[in-house]
Amino acid sequence: MDDKTLFENSVKNMLTIIGEDPSREGLIKTPERVYKAFEFMTKGYKQDPKVVLNEALFESSNDEMVLIKDIEFYSMCEHHLLPIIGRAHVAYIPDGKVVGLSKIPRMVEVFARRLQIQEQMTEQIADALREVIEPKGVGVVIQARHMCMEMRGVEKVNSTTTTSALRGMFLQEKTRSEFFNIINAPQSTRF
Repeated sequence: MDDKTLFENSVKNMLTIIGEDPSREGLIKTPERVYKAFEFMTKGYKQDPKVVLNEALFESSNDEMVLIKDIEFYSMCEHHLLPIIGRAHVAYIPDGKVVGLSKIPRMVEVFARRLQIQEQMTEQIADALREVIEPKGVGVVIQARHMCMEMRGVEKVNSTTTTSALRGMFLQEKTRSEFFNIINAPQSTRF
């Protein structure tokens, strides 16, 4: 039996266990749809973030902070398989090379499309950037809502979890302050 069939049979079993009839009209194709959804939502396991970043490394004399703010992402909590909805703010200070701007959101997506805990995802992003780009410093802040807290458990809607990972120059007060001031500044206009 292939993985797809095993997965779909597991979904049918779950439906039966919760008291549903997997053969009723509205649920007949649900196992296949759930398989496709999980295949998409966990596609990060089949991607290497270091390869994504290495595809666009360029020499540069820039030595000022590069920041991509408000990178939207969706992930899934590894404890309950429920959604995590958030934004990542990723910055680095180049040391002879920069990475193509689109590669940073793609790298965030690679880690987000795995079963995650926010704390670990924040660290993974910072460490991948540090390893591949070898910058003077890296700063990552993630702000997210966790459906495992909102839909069940404590049921606290609109609570936000914030995590950070700082490396190199971002551990220095001046750089840390600049980074947090930029990401916390209100945006007055959209371009």
